[in-house]
Order: sequence, then C-alpha cells, then structure tokens
Amino acid sequence: MLVRSSISPDPRKEYSLVSDFWSASASWALSSASQVMPALVTVRKGNDSNETDEVSLRALVESRCKSLFTEFHPLWWLFNGHLQTMYCVFGDFSKNDHMWYNRKYLRLADGGTIGLDFAPTDLSSVRDDAPIIVVKHGLTGGSYEPYVRAIINRACAPVEQGGLGYRAVVVNFRGCAGVPITSPQLYSAGHTDDLRQAAMFISHLYPNAPLLGLGFSLGANVLTRYLAEEGEQSRLLSGCALACPWDLEQNNVGLLSTFVGKHVYSKGMGGNLLNLLKRHVKSLETDPDHRVAKAVPAALQLRNPTLEKFDDTFTKVAGGAPPAFPFDTAHDYYRWASSHYVVKDIRVPFLAINAADDPVVRHVPMDGGGNGLVIMELTPCGGHLGWFQAGPGYVDRWTTKPVLEWLKLVGEDLVPRPQSSAKLFIDEDGFLREEGRPNLGCREMEGGGVIDGNGGEEGMLQGL
Repeated sequence: MLVRSSISPDPRKEYSLVSDFWSASASWALSSASQVMPALVTVRKGNDSNETDEVSLRALVESRCKSLFTEFHPLWWLFNGHLQTMYCVFGDFSKNDHMWYNRKYLRLADGGTIGLDFAPTDLSSVRDDAPIIVVKHGLTGGSYEPYVRAIINRACAPVEQGGLGYRAVVVNFRGCAGVPITSPQLYSAGHTDDLRQAAMFISHLYPNAPLLGLGFSLGANVLTRYLAEEGEQSRLLSGCALACPWDLEQNNVGLLSTFVGKHVYSKGMGGNLLNLLKRHVKSLETDPDHRVAKAVPAALQLRNPTLEKFDDTFTKVAGGAPPAFPFDTAHDYYRWASSHYVVKDIRVPFLAINAADDPVVRHVPMDGGGNGLVIMELTPCGGHLGWFQAGPGYVDRWTTKPVLEWLKLVGEDLVPRPQSSAKLFIDEDGFLREEGRPNLGCREMEGGGVIDGNGGEEGMLQGL
C-alpha cells in the first residue's frame, strides 16, 4: 500500500479531514503501513521486449507515474475547496476537450436500459486489442461531463498526436445523459450490476482488450464496490477512483453539519436527483403497484430537498434490486452502499485520488484497507472533482496527467493476470449471459449512433 498525503495521516486509520482541514501543508509526505506487504506485479521490461520482471507496485508507481509526486498549484483565484468545487459546477468548459461518442443501448435482463458511449466514434480506427477505459460518471452526470472529457479526450487521441491511442466507454447510469428509463428502477452508489453487465458486453465485444476502470465521485464508489465484489473474477484489470465519497453515512453527516454543506452542496445534489426523477416519472409509474411507483408521489412533493431527504424518500426504494433494496432509511442505504470497508477485497491495481479540502468528502480511508494493491493519494487542495490549475492557454486539471500516466502503466506496462472471469454465452433470446448468474444478461438494442458529448442536460448542475 502506498499512502501519500500532505497532512501525514496515520496510515493505519481512516483519516477524518474535518479537524485537520486548515492544517494542510503544501509539502508532500510519504508513508506506508509497516504491517502491509508490498504487492508484486508483473511488468514488461520494455515495449519491444518479451522479458518481464516482478516489481512492487509502489516502486513501479514511483518510477512511472511521476506526476503523482508533483505538487498541485491551484489557480490563485480558486484558492480553496469551495471555489474549486464551484468552478467545477459553474465553469465554462465548452471550448475544451471536445468529445463525440458512438452510443450503444443495452437492454438488461431486468428490463432496464443503460447507455454505453464509445470513443472514438469510428470504432474501427483503434485496434481491437487496445486498452479500453471503462468510465463511470458522477451523481447525475454523463459522458458530457468536463471532468470525463478532460481525461478521455487525451487518452483516446492517436499516439502520433500525443495521446494514448486507447478506446473509452462511458457507462451512463439509467436515466442519465439521455438514456431512457425502461423499468421501475433508478441507480445508486451501491448498485453494481449495471456496471457488471456493461463489462460483460464490452469484454465480449473486444475479448483481447484489457479493460481499465475509471470512476468519478458516485461512479468511483460504484467502481470500487464492483472491484471488491468481483475480486479475482473482475473483468476490469485495474481501477482509478477520483473524489470517491467512501463512507457515505459519515460524509452525509459532514455535509449537513455546515450551512454551506447543507444548503449549497447537499441541496444541489438533491435538486439534481429530483429533476432527474421528474424527467422519468411516466416510465417509473408504468406499474402502479410496484414499490418504486408508490414512492414517486412522495418524492415529487419534495421542495428543495437535501441529498439525504431525497435518498430517504426515493433512492432507498428505487436505487437497486432486491434483496438489498428497499431499505428502511437512507442511513441504512448509506451504510450498505459505502465503499471504504470493502477496499481490502480489491484484487487488481487500484489508485484513488482525493483532496483534503473537498467540501463534499470529509472522510477518506487512508489505510487503503491494508491492501498492497491500493494506492491512496491525498492532495492538500483541489475541492470536489476540481484540481484546477493553469494550463496552456486555458484552465487545466492537475489530475489529468497522473491519471493518464496510471492508465498507460496498467494498460501497457503491466502484464495482465490470467482472466478468471466466468464464461459468457448467448442464450436463445439473444441475451449475453454469464455462467452462474442467471439474473444478469444484456442485449444490444436499436438506436444510438454518433452523439455530441459536449453539452449538458437542461436543469442539471454539471460537475457533481
């Protein structure tokens, strides 16, 4: 386990940022838990060499992801976490990192629909065995989010243009980014089956390509839980989580404990979810006897709800499938959906980056679950999904370069472990299935095609 922090936390404990917020120093410190054995990974000695070596993940990251060890210098006018976060929400990114996608809709076994946005749009322009970045966006976002585009625009650019030459697939949550709702279910921070089925489809479509996970905020929590649940059978060979909320219950308490947290951030997120619900009311009420349909009227009566109030009214019922759902309270849902306690179960190289002044995420498991495959990075500032610094003529994100270095490391330098995922097959109805999981399955639907990924959704705050 590698722990990097400007605040030098005790790596054996979860780190609470609340009391130490103003003590953050701009200098870097490096520490690791002495009782954790370094994880060894197999690495290629060179691009044209068939020789390999066993190297500790820590040493490999230090030598090949050097940007992780550079200081982040925020723009002078975005000098704290609130300003960084607000710029993420209200900043104009329309001229940067333009992306277009080739969308495929998947009908899932439970009747739901997810949208997979592939880049580049010409699916034949990238070799079939090129690494694929599988992306999960934040709370109510989509493939259009500037924080998504900032990384995959450069990752998907050809090598001769300074990119990685990779493919990317953004897995949009149900109902987000123009994806229709076709069953009485939304999504949540803990429901991983949609990502699981998307990974099945992508790996079936490109069986020779390594899949690399990348998640932002709520999507980072889903990614972390997926990797932990799958363990050795994960179809994603690595994970990278930015601004993961980790302990949902404690971070919700932190949000509600301050005026700004409650009335700006929590109500901003609750309002986004309420607007998303209003957009899909008819679809969610198709079966009036369903538990989700019965929860809709109470949710529609909410006025300017906090995130907790919306979750306690609707997400605890509609955020997933039985037997986990429904929950009695939002706090029961938060405790179940949190990812901080499952990090120990991840069995692939995993990088997490959080900011010490993030006003939304105040608790970060800096011990990495005692897992030698987990790297925890904590910057002194950056806000929630911000990390804005001066770029070449525009506002850039500090996280872009280290994440690209990480993706190159896990996509090209590491030798993938032998695939131990369950066998896939097509059933008599044309659904892609996985052995041992009869409740899962997906099938490509008609529709989709090339879409403009540079706008947003009306009524939605970006960057959350």
